[in-house]
Amino acid sequence: MPYGLLADLVVTLHLAFVLFTALGGLLAFRWRWVPWLHVPAAAWGGCVEVTGRICPLTPLENWLRNAAGGSTYEGDFIDHYLVPIIYPPTLTRGIQLALGGLLVVVNAAIYTIVWRRRRYRRES
Repeated sequence: MPYGLLADLVVTLHLAFVLFTALGGLLAFRWRWVPWLHVPAAAWGGCVEVTGRICPLTPLENWLRNAAGGSTYEGDFIDHYLVPIIYPPTLTRGIQLALGGLLVVVNAAIYTIVWRRRRYRRES
């Protein structure tokens, strides 16, 4: 399999992980086992966002792009792919912290609703 195709696959998986991290708690309404996967994923995503670290998928993608003869990029996945679409051209530390905080708040709200619904069903 060509390296460029593998790099594209890593980008696709990375985006899927970002979406799962942000909104995967919604799947807990349907499947009881989802929190066992989602909570660690959300914790990892929040940690990467708040600490300013780079996800290991980013260097992997860059290595594959380089091996394919393509160009690599500086920074992280969110900086390179999502920020130009959603945010102003520069990502500040404040925006990163806000994203991490939003991740926590959204998922806390989702899991609070899931927990209350399940508790209500058991009591009924």
